[in-house]
Amino acid sequence: MTANPYAPRPAVELTHPEWSRSATIYQINQRHFTPEGTFRAAEAHLPRIRELGIDIVWLMPVHPIGEENRKGVLGSPYAVKDYLGVNPEFGTLEDLRHFVDTAHGLGLHVILDWVANHTAWDNPLVQEHPDWYARDWKGDFRPTPWWDWDDIIDLDYDNPDLRRYMTDAMKYWVREVGVDGFRCDVAGFVPVDFWDNVRRELDEIKPVFMLAEWESRDLHVRAFDMTYGWSWNETLHKIAHGKADVEALKVYYAWNDRFYQRDAYRMLFVSNHDKNAWEGTEYEQFGDALLPSIVLSVISEGMPLVYNGQEAGSDKRLIFFDKDEIEWREDEQGELYRQLFALKKAHPALWNGAAGGRMVRVPNSAEASVLVFVRAVGDDRVLGAFNFSAEEQTVTLGDGPQAGSWRDAFTGEALQLAQGQEYRLPAWGYQVLTGA
Repeated sequence: MTANPYAPRPAVELTHPEWSRSATIYQINQRHFTPEGTFRAAEAHLPRIRELGIDIVWLMPVHPIGEENRKGVLGSPYAVKDYLGVNPEFGTLEDLRHFVDTAHGLGLHVILDWVANHTAWDNPLVQEHPDWYARDWKGDFRPTPWWDWDDIIDLDYDNPDLRRYMTDAMKYWVREVGVDGFRCDVAGFVPVDFWDNVRRELDEIKPVFMLAEWESRDLHVRAFDMTYGWSWNETLHKIAHGKADVEALKVYYAWNDRFYQRDAYRMLFVSNHDKNAWEGTEYEQFGDALLPSIVLSVISEGMPLVYNGQEAGSDKRLIFFDKDEIEWREDEQGELYRQLFALKKAHPALWNGAAGGRMVRVPNSAEASVLVFVRAVGDDRVLGAFNFSAEEQTVTLGDGPQAGSWRDAFTGEALQLAQGQEYRLPAWGYQVLTGA
């Protein structure tokens, strides 16, 4: 029987690991994470990370770093010299295995950063398989065009043998070390059909979690559980600096609702290694908008990321190509994340992808400054209200699903909301309510 050509195909054909439905993610830049900069030293932080409410630990590239055309003293971890090796700066293969086993014992999952687009100039593949590399107009090896990435050279995915090698290398880390998936660097520079097959072969070993450093719908069909919310971050940065207002944020959420699949996960963040090193700390990036942006990253549709040091209120740009250190201390931001992650796990309305509730806008009388929405799954309801302006706002709530009894998620205060009532938020203020 011929298939009905008018029947819709599944928008997402892969299966998310069940544990990812309410998950949060934490990025470790192991070079800077501890004074030692090793897996063993980082391992001591795992109980604290788990207690924060984290489920996925993402390690930046663990491989040896190229020396030819190296940037800085220690080089970029994204200039991979050996896909099957471990950077001695971080420890040994056994140290990494021990880190993964310890994480698993705590209920954490570990994903490795994978750099499939390019290698270091002195990766042995250059000599062994020069036909696996892209060439410039002169026929020479070339870095990624238009960027200043002169410490790396591009691979050519028109070559089936390269595809087999790269797939087998990724399978090695899942099979032999027990990692739970990968964060894939500049994933959009590598063909989608390569990633589709990688996911299929990895899932045959065990269910994996895949994060793409990219924003594209096609990556979600068969390859990746989650893509970056770069445009979310950039929009909030513009709002924080007075270059946009909430109307621009609604553009992001409109795309999230209509362009991306219902079961696509988007990663929301106020910092990561790129933002911190090249554009500034979260405090430089967001200023007074930082706290409402953090809350929005957890309460709205998406999976929240914590970049190492955020929970300690780290206010320094970590040097990218050399050794630097996070100043660990107690900070209110850590407690805020703890409260938010506990809230996320306790309320299915806030879960990821199709497991969570859609954001339904509550119209208000100051749409350029105030964002209000409700997410609901069954009887579970969460309301988020945000004032992204420097002035206190008293608004009238319009025709939305806000009517009923609520309780403040942070103070426990009970309140009633209705259509047409006035509602006040302080400058750069927010409120999260749960259905009472």
